[in-house]
Amino acid sequence: MSIENNNIKNNNTIIIKKASGEEEIFDIEKLKKSLRNAGVKDSIISKIANDINNWVYPGVNTRKIYSRTFSILRKEKTTTATRYKLKQAIRELGPTGYPFEKFIGQLFEKLDFKTQTGIVVEGNCVTHEMDVIATKDNIQNLIECKYHKDQGRQVSIQVPLYVRSRVNDIINKRKNLPEYKGLSFTGWVITNTRFSSESIKYGKCCGLNLMAWDYPKGNGLKDVIEKIKVHPITILNNLTKKEKIYLLEQDIVCCQQLLKNIKYLDDLNLSNKKYNSLMNELNDICI
Repeated sequence: MSIENNNIKNNNTIIIKKASGEEEIFDIEKLKKSLRNAGVKDSIISKIANDINNWVYPGVNTRKIYSRTFSILRKEKTTTATRYKLKQAIRELGPTGYPFEKFIGQLFEKLDFKTQTGIVVEGNCVTHEMDVIATKDNIQNLIECKYHKDQGRQVSIQVPLYVRSRVNDIINKRKNLPEYKGLSFTGWVITNTRFSSESIKYGKCCGLNLMAWDYPKGNGLKDVIEKIKVHPITILNNLTKKEKIYLLEQDIVCCQQLLKNIKYLDDLNLSNKKYNSLMNELNDICI
């Protein structure tokens, strides 16, 4: 059955709550789009859309809608359920921001940048720790990462103001050093949540690149992950929380890394059945 021709009732008057606490009108098309992006089959999208549309009620928050959707996907025993839990998986990279920094480094590496993470560098006035430095085609990107476990958090204007001054101090030092001759420099702030409107306005004005979960539109963190297929290991259904923490402590932050370094699985003492299920899941995600 086509998802455009199903008998979904009109819920245009139902108000739901976002993670930020803001309210918005429930839109079943947004849910269907997120499922399509995860690679869910049309027939299953239709089934989920009908279920959610008949169940949704005024005041329900988006996390409950997500949980119900994910539960249906899991019951369908489809591997696309793994991809659908991406936002939650990014949150599970915490509680510190260190694994998130490593993950951002992996994204840039997949795009053929030469990267360094958690490195202390000299500025013109003081030293700074940059979360990620990514270099390619004579451009060096100086990147500050802001991880929040609370999806409703915004990155306030103070952060880009602070990062801009730090980046400028590093640029003023490096532009006069012979080893950086021919390089141009640009600054970034990357977050798994979102930016305040003032932060976005300032970033545009001062030339500071900003990337949030869904900003810029069509090229946010979510979009980049889906395009280049670098997924955090926390997305895996066949590993426990304890097993994921162990791998994160070994600096294995994404599925592609784990697939290339399966020796780390030896320390987890997985049963043959669980090991095979995990390898199938990894191969499906990484292809």
